[in-house]
Amino acid sequence: MKDPTMSHTPHKLPEEFPEHIDLMHNLLANDAHFVKMHDEYDSANDAVHLAETDVKPTSDAHMADLRKERMRIKDQIYAYLATK
Repeated sequence: MKDPTMSHTPHKLPEEFPEHIDLMHNLLANDAHFVKMHDEYDSANDAVHLAETDVKPTSDAHMADLRKERMRIKDQIYAYLATK
């Protein structure tokens, strides 16, 4: 069962890259490397959301680290999508 606290998580990849929705859907079905990056991004994004909403409170420094990790993965995904 999906965690109800995650039902309206912002910054999901379709929101971030609306111009690549069809490509991402195809890659999720056919590209193990993209699936891995997608799952890493979702985990990082969920961690940021939980911290921002105080479901799992954290320090400002840790919050900054979580956001940097999410951005690092997002940049990798963008670069990957740009090659397809």
